[in-house]
Amino acid sequence: MYDFVIVSVGQTPCTERQPLGSYATDLDSGPALSRDEACQLIRCGESDLPALLCAATEARQRFKPGFITYSRKVFIPLTNLCRDYCGYCTFRRDPGQPGAHTMTPDQVLEVARAGEKMGCTDALFSLGDKPELVFPEMRETLHPLGYKSTLHYLEAMCELVLRETTLLPHPNPGLMSAEWIARLAKVSASMGLMLETTNASLLDAGAAHDNAPDKLPARRLHTIEEAGKQNVPFTTGLLIGIGESLEDRVDTLLAIRELHRRYGHIQEVIIQNFRAKPEIPMHDCPEPTQSEMMRTIAVARLLMPDVNIQAPPNLSAPYYDELLDAGINDWGGISPLTPDFINPEKPWPHLEQLKLRTEAKGYSLRQRLPVYPEFVPALTAAPGLMSDKVKAAADGEGYARRPA
Repeated sequence: MYDFVIVSVGQTPCTERQPLGSYATDLDSGPALSRDEACQLIRCGESDLPALLCAATEARQRFKPGFITYSRKVFIPLTNLCRDYCGYCTFRRDPGQPGAHTMTPDQVLEVARAGEKMGCTDALFSLGDKPELVFPEMRETLHPLGYKSTLHYLEAMCELVLRETTLLPHPNPGLMSAEWIARLAKVSASMGLMLETTNASLLDAGAAHDNAPDKLPARRLHTIEEAGKQNVPFTTGLLIGIGESLEDRVDTLLAIRELHRRYGHIQEVIIQNFRAKPEIPMHDCPEPTQSEMMRTIAVARLLMPDVNIQAPPNLSAPYYDELLDAGINDWGGISPLTPDFINPEKPWPHLEQLKLRTEAKGYSLRQRLPVYPEFVPALTAAPGLMSDKVKAAADGEGYARRPA
């Protein structure tokens, strides 16, 4: 039986040596956590949970001690038309539905410039996946603007923001080919695609990804791998509570870990919890508990001790500060200007309140760029507009020049 040596970190009550069972692993020199070990950890009982959390906290402290990061962003919902119909989504629209929109270039630039004045460094582009393939209305919108596809338009808007402001684009465009990853990498500091789950049965009739062809896990893994082949700093993660099992959560984390081992490009893993809403097909589905979130985050930290782990604070309010005890080292993007258009009913915490609650746990809050410091040198190695913009935005350690 292995033990974890528990140390005091912040206000986390890790003050004694606590057994965690024969499946525990030594964090200093032991083997990487196996699937069986991770599955046992994610199912651990309440009596073992404090030791699991302490082990995850210690692993986070070894990785990046003493501070928690966030990215000050503007949220740019370029278009909410989407060909996928996910059972948990309130963002997507069909043409003609109330709230359906595609932003104009002037609107994009207006939001970006307003965020620039408020100290933002991150322009997060969110959009539906290839809506022009099923909606002629989207093609009719794009054609007068001079673009063949949503991805062509996204590329142009990322370049517009990059050239005209100090913000660094971070797009979440859905599935991409190797060619499109290469094109967007020229105008984006980093990119993202949530893997969500490796459970393909969630595409079955009545499941969360029914009628959502772009949520096929193999296709999403292929996009993430292509980004790795091109050394693109990449954000991915899990969406928990959409019908997957605890073992599915572990398998999803392991798939991400394997891609990062192979290519080293996973800059961040997000653990995001499903939140029920009255207007979605999954309105009666149970939400993950705070305890489930804590276990999943802790296992993610132990599986990937050298990767940034993030959880959105607005989706765990009012007790989001407890997530620090599970091993996260980042709060994700927080906007002083724009709402969370994916979860509009869950407002971001005020940045001053986030700072105070982070400090109350014993950590300082530090602003980062949409690309993490460890990936900044590669972005600035070659001359060009992206290199110049990142150098101007980053301090000597690769974090945001603007104070948190």
